[in-house]
Amino acid sequence: MSAEVWVFAEQRDGKLRKVTLELLGKGRELADKLGVKLAALLLGSGVSDLAGELTSYADNVYQWDDPLLERYNSDIYLQLISHLAGKETPQILLAGATFLAKDLFPRLAGRLDTGIAVDCLNLAIGDDNLLVATKPLFGGKVLADVVCRKGRPQIALVRPNTFPPPSLSGASKGEVHKLEVSIDPDQVKLEVLEVVRAAKERLDLTEAEIIVTGGRGLKEPKNFRLLEDLADVLGATVGATRAVVDSGWRPQDDQVGKSGKTVSPKLYFAIGLSGAIHHIMGMDTSNVVVAINKDPRAPIFQYADYGIVGDLFEVLPLLTEELKRELAKG
Repeated sequence: MSAEVWVFAEQRDGKLRKVTLELLGKGRELADKLGVKLAALLLGSGVSDLAGELTSYADNVYQWDDPLLERYNSDIYLQLISHLAGKETPQILLAGATFLAKDLFPRLAGRLDTGIAVDCLNLAIGDDNLLVATKPLFGGKVLADVVCRKGRPQIALVRPNTFPPPSLSGASKGEVHKLEVSIDPDQVKLEVLEVVRAAKERLDLTEAEIIVTGGRGLKEPKNFRLLEDLADVLGATVGATRAVVDSGWRPQDDQVGKSGKTVSPKLYFAIGLSGAIHHIMGMDTSNVVVAINKDPRAPIFQYADYGIVGDLFEVLPLLTEELKRELAKG
């Protein structure tokens, strides 16, 4: 089982994250090219059903199932994964570029003395059979190919919505390996006292295919109802700029940007926001960007595929109603 391609199967509340399935599809492609097996890493409590689901995609599923893992604790995850990696020596380890993964895997890279590429937009196998991870730099102005020539595994964190989910047609059943949760308590410095999540009816920003983001141009919190109405019509998720979050208008979980969440939706609405570079760095890989701003010189128009120069309070209600009418036609 050595030299495999590993995918970290991130789950939340008993459900696999969408990015996990995306990476299992890409991981299969990489593993086949290298002529090795694909494996999934699953940690949690009461996750046997998820392990069975993963066997439809991976040849091997390494499962740690224990009440100790009900809540994410980076010290515990780090011990378990690093121990197995030292034993099995995988070639590649993939994970989604989520908050959890960005917390865990840089520490794992340090523990294993290997390299890591974060916020990747593409993965390929080079002529020397090394992983080539493509990631943006300088606010998306440059794409860099990152190769880890020393250290294993080669670790890459990939932005959600980068790859399509795999097809299950003709998928073979993999094998589940139930592993003992054995840790050194002296190495566990963190204690998770409570996990508080805001009640949300929409997809997480990192997994949403359509995002409607608002800035200070909305003038006050109650006007985000205009964005909520548009999001309801499109089945979208609502985002916010750092200025909006700092003003207390929206929760920090809604923030898009360098200090918030990095997103890659198919369609991104930038409404009433100027387009500061720290915001652009969080959404520059969106497939299509639609900007609405009354200032024709706003920087956001330099990044937009479509731009509407006008008062958002006039444009948004008209746009919402027109989209509602068109979508109702089927």
